[in-house]
Amino acid sequence: MSSVAAPSDARVLGGTRRRRAPRLPPGETLFGVALALGLAAVGLRGGGGLSVGPTTTVEIALDVVGGVFAALGALAVSDRRWWGGLTVACFAGLAALTALSITWAIEPSDAWLEANRTVSYLLIFGASVIGARTLGAWSSALLGALCAATTAICVWAILTKVFPGALSSHESQTYARLREPYGYWNAVGLTAALGVPPALWLGARRSGHAALNALAYPITGVLLLTILLAYSRGSLLAVGLGVGLWFVIVPLRLRGVAVLATGALGALAVAGWVFSQDTLTKDGVGVAEQATSGHELGLAVVVMVIVLLALGLAMGFQAARQAPSEPTRRRAGAVILVALSLVPVLLVVALAMSSKGLGGSISSGWKSLTDPNSQTTVLNDPSRLTSVGSVRARYWDESIKVFKAHPLKGVGAGGYKTARLRYRTDRLDVQHSHGYGVQTAADLGLLGLLVSAALTLAWLVATARTLGWRVPLPDVAARLVGRAPPAPTSASERRARRGPEYVAMATLATMVFIFGVHSFIDWTWFVPGTAVIALVAAGWVAGRGPLSEPPADPRMLGARLAQGLRSPVRVAIAVGALALGGLAAWTAWLPLGSIHAQNQALQLASTNYAKASAAVQTAQDRNPLSIDPLLTRALVESTAHHRDAAREALTDAVRLQPNNPSTWEYLSGFALEQENDPQLALRLLGPALYLDPQSPTGKADYLKALRVLTLQAQARSERAQKAKQRKKKR
Repeated sequence: MSSVAAPSDARVLGGTRRRRAPRLPPGETLFGVALALGLAAVGLRGGGGLSVGPTTTVEIALDVVGGVFAALGALAVSDRRWWGGLTVACFAGLAALTALSITWAIEPSDAWLEANRTVSYLLIFGASVIGARTLGAWSSALLGALCAATTAICVWAILTKVFPGALSSHESQTYARLREPYGYWNAVGLTAALGVPPALWLGARRSGHAALNALAYPITGVLLLTILLAYSRGSLLAVGLGVGLWFVIVPLRLRGVAVLATGALGALAVAGWVFSQDTLTKDGVGVAEQATSGHELGLAVVVMVIVLLALGLAMGFQAARQAPSEPTRRRAGAVILVALSLVPVLLVVALAMSSKGLGGSISSGWKSLTDPNSQTTVLNDPSRLTSVGSVRARYWDESIKVFKAHPLKGVGAGGYKTARLRYRTDRLDVQHSHGYGVQTAADLGLLGLLVSAALTLAWLVATARTLGWRVPLPDVAARLVGRAPPAPTSASERRARRGPEYVAMATLATMVFIFGVHSFIDWTWFVPGTAVIALVAAGWVAGRGPLSEPPADPRMLGARLAQGLRSPVRVAIAVGALALGGLAAWTAWLPLGSIHAQNQALQLASTNYAKASAAVQTAQDRNPLSIDPLLTRALVESTAHHRDAAREALTDAVRLQPNNPSTWEYLSGFALEQENDPQLALRLLGPALYLDPQSPTGKADYLKALRVLTLQAQARSERAQKAKQRKKKR
């Protein structure tokens, strides 16, 4: 949308309204390019959020950016209301609760990592709110950046199939599903799903150059193809619901259908060919065979992009020459809405005609999805897209058990993976419960659920205000408190709801909706590449405020900053914001710094005890909540033959995390291996096996301790017998 000078900005800068200057496209373009590169870098660098190194790098960058924008918001003088402030406050409450959970967490070190993650998310969300407040007229550049970033990540994901030997990790080469750059296929699918609404906006908008808008057609094809090649059912569900919402709330249905249908046909054509190639759809295929078929896939994608781009250009120029009449657009919009409403009807008919019938199909599918003991097998091939069944019911059941055991505060942020060991019936190594709601219930209990619900409600209210949606409840509440109900919608508000900025804000809200649907059934909240994209979109919508108000004019930013710099109070707040961002970045680095010090200690353990011991102390000082420095100390002391010091370090680890079965296993192993005391080892394994009855390490150590104890008993018996024989001979 073109820039519109806000009267409020003019009043702040002086008594007279300044003359409006022509918009400077380079500034908006630079903002969009920088944002696209930054978001793409977060996705490509941050990975799946499970590795401390890449995740910390991303968090530090987010903390610094958030601090800079917070300082910008403090200095930029304006009489505009702080729209989205309540949402930011609720988000801050979630971050504070996550950090506070360190005090009762099963694994306080993991709670610290989750607090760092949540704080960085808070800062980038706040930065987006401030961006809408100060750069609100650049919403088109924002959407373009989101579209470009998601497309870039998806292109990289497809390239890892085209050039598997050069771009894929060894683990990704083993699986046929798209995994990179996150190492997790559903996160790849979600990234593509998040990019679909901006692509629809790009192709359906009435502004912009026709050639640029035509890029929406091949972009949509690439995004949908990525979802299909990731075999991501959750992403298909999320994008289906999101696209349905977009068509309901955005008055550009005819243009949007043209983009979606054309892109979908291209994606289905390429996916249909891919699904017929065993070398691209089966796991465990050799890299050489993958590369041969991958090159063919690359050629097919290039052809698809060229064809879709040509179709997009043709449709764009045809619409420019002869645009559909208003009655035609209305009829087409009605047909689209009817078609969307028929989708569930057709699904019901298909289920009724199946061999199990409607009731049987629903019952069987529901059991497969919700029964933690279901034996339904879902293959890791294209048939997965139409299969019903998941192991999520097992993870959710474990989360509910953890929540029932700790209903108020949970087990601390990030504690699910340890607490579930008490209730698991398998030997899977699971980090998250695959669902934000159940994960929060287990980690933060009822308090976390309430704070998350307040955050969601605050964002929904802010979004409804931005989009001009009126809810009857405020009218009733206003009458109850004796205030006049809101005035009827004005003509300017009705025009705003049909304007380009409304379409942009509705598109951003749709992206957040897609992320919310997917996060309900998966752990993509913990993947920086997907979460940051959604948070940027959510913050901009919440911070924009009513569309009846003119958006903030970026051309006025310099003058507003100059006035803010003359205020000591604002300067002090800005300095504090920068310090807060720096403090958050330093706090995020400390666990990684501890790991670096531990690695140094391990390298020096066998050559220089003094330096190795000093490095261990540094690691412990940087992260006193983790057991890893203590385990490293035990290794260093054992290497130096300081058995008592090694035992003390392992004992300290048990004291630090007594509800972690691993600490008991480490101490038990030391008692067995280093001290040859199987009785003590068995006593120490009691708590370990109670906390994790399915632990393969605990079971193996228990059997080993029993064997050693038996051998020792036999040896004592033999010695006693020999002693008796010697005594008789005397």
